[in-house]
Amino acid sequence: MTGLSRREMVLALAVGGVGITQAGRVQAAPMQGGAPYALADFFKPDRTRGVAMSPSGTRIAVVEQLGTTEAPHAVVDVLDAADPEGQARRIDLGPIDVERVYWGNDRRLLIRVVTKLEIGRRTSTGSNIRTGGGELWNRRIVSIDIDSGARVTLFEGERSRARGNLDLGQIVDLLPSDPDHVLMLAYEPGGFLALYRADINDGTAERLERGNSGTFRWDTLNGQAVLRHDINARGTLESVYARAPGQTEWTLVRRTRFIDAPDFSFVGGTDRPGIVLVSARTGEEDVETIRELDLATLAFGPPISARAGRDVLYGLKDSAGRYLGAAYYGDRLEYAFAEPALAAHHRALNRFFEDDCDVYFTDVDVSRNRLIARVTGPREPGAWYFYDRAAQKIVNVGARQTLDAARLGPGEVLKVRTRDGAEIEAYLTAPPSRRPGPLVVLAHGGPEARDLRNWDRQAQVLAAQGWWVLQPNFRGSGGYGLAFAKQGWGRWGDRMQEDIEDAVADAISARGLDGRRVAIMGTSYGGYAAMMGAVKTPGLYRAAISICGVSDLPDILEWEKRQDDTPGQEIFDFWSKRIGVLGVDDDRLSAASPRRRVAEIACPVFLVHGTDDPIVPVTQTRRLNAALRDAGKRVEFVEVNDAGHADWEDDKEQELMGRYVALLTRAFA
Repeated sequence: MTGLSRREMVLALAVGGVGITQAGRVQAAPMQGGAPYALADFFKPDRTRGVAMSPSGTRIAVVEQLGTTEAPHAVVDVLDAADPEGQARRIDLGPIDVERVYWGNDRRLLIRVVTKLEIGRRTSTGSNIRTGGGELWNRRIVSIDIDSGARVTLFEGERSRARGNLDLGQIVDLLPSDPDHVLMLAYEPGGFLALYRADINDGTAERLERGNSGTFRWDTLNGQAVLRHDINARGTLESVYARAPGQTEWTLVRRTRFIDAPDFSFVGGTDRPGIVLVSARTGEEDVETIRELDLATLAFGPPISARAGRDVLYGLKDSAGRYLGAAYYGDRLEYAFAEPALAAHHRALNRFFEDDCDVYFTDVDVSRNRLIARVTGPREPGAWYFYDRAAQKIVNVGARQTLDAARLGPGEVLKVRTRDGAEIEAYLTAPPSRRPGPLVVLAHGGPEARDLRNWDRQAQVLAAQGWWVLQPNFRGSGGYGLAFAKQGWGRWGDRMQEDIEDAVADAISARGLDGRRVAIMGTSYGGYAAMMGAVKTPGLYRAAISICGVSDLPDILEWEKRQDDTPGQEIFDFWSKRIGVLGVDDDRLSAASPRRRVAEIACPVFLVHGTDDPIVPVTQTRRLNAALRDAGKRVEFVEVNDAGHADWEDDKEQELMGRYVALLTRAFA
């Protein structure tokens, strides 16, 4: 096991009254610097696949992938939390790929494994119809007794269920109060999802709940389902139902978007029966917050620790499921702790990582003494640390990659004043050399999503070429409250585009960059922003790259209207509010459609789209490509077969990134 970090091992740090001693199972070499990484270095398989601490906080499991993509080989190292730098007990998992690790109890590990199945072409008996071949991925949960070495696969022995399920790896609840069982999801014959209690000792399972045709998940408390989530056939609208203790019928709580700007999620229980914690925005409230929900009356309680201008990300719990606090994103990841004593330790860890990373608590024991933190930042692809408050020690126990921070691009936050006096945030990644040079704008999707100041592979690949990378959270982005998002409604192509332009001007001025060499790229809404930038400011951008982007606003609205199968066409209404109203805003919508203004584009364009994209149809990019070619513009177009909304495999992404870099290199020459 490597246990490498990307910074020098520091002997000691004391801040805010909290002392921390740093250690590592394998000492990392001091940062040496050197040449930027080659593109292929960013696409190596992750080494550490997961870290988990046992419920009592006495053991730590670290799953490592030692093989290659073509020949995977996984192991799990079990550490004694009292001596995390001591000899690990290694369990060989064999030639499999591992996605995640859990503790079922203090003795049994649960490993989610994935195997690739090669399906050949077959002819059924008595038929001349042949079925097509291909690759399928199968997920299962393997339970391992770390003392005896005994292994069992959950749902083992249920051949009919295993044959009909490619995914028997979904754990819903680890059941802290029932150490011999977990709750899992499995499809029944006929395609209905069911909730099962699985025995982690022998693999058997019993059904507890059976959903309807749209059910895709339950939220549970003390082994009982309290919320049920159904989804429409298209996969865009989620209906949430509640059931109080003692009730048998489900009652609708609310409907929420499943993909775009969801505003409801389950957090956990409280010390009062029938009262749970959820993350929700109600009425005309600006920010999403943690609050109570009465399962019987469906009444929401007042916000808990609301933070102005910041939507809550999630609720933090300990290993027994007790609520510890709410996560927000400010300059970095922050927590509003229900137990104030934890705040000093989170601050100390942030200082330990030089206030340059996000520190996520992933495991907290019931005594709040031992924690696992996942750390990520602009120059940190992801590492796991074990923190013992009593021992005042932090130990690096795993890392996704072994990339040297000195050879990566540092990131900073820009506070950008827009032309109309507002303020937005943008993240600026420098090349490793930090020397002024070209600038690439990387616009996020959504648009009611947002960028965070953490690891971004695309940004680091571009920075490794000697380019600066700008990621603006323009008005209309999510995460900053509803009022901030609403400032982008009906402003596609103008205000949101102007915010990007203002962020570009700010970055160029602040760092002395080459304003004659600027390019723009993005995915989904970001792809739209790239093309609209090329239309609106042809003198600014030397190249534009659109990945699965929208190109024609009236057409995408008409498509949403045809596709919408929700009651009252809620999804179509959602997009009409944000983009514009057909029959009312037609002139503005046409003017904000890059496909209808290709004559104004001066720079070379690169287009990519998955042929099976369910979010933005590939016809949006096919028609844009045809319009560009008819106008005599310079354009390359790649259709990715059997791919959806930019969800292709890493080998394809590596190939495409190579082509993006080649185009930008030519444009900046």
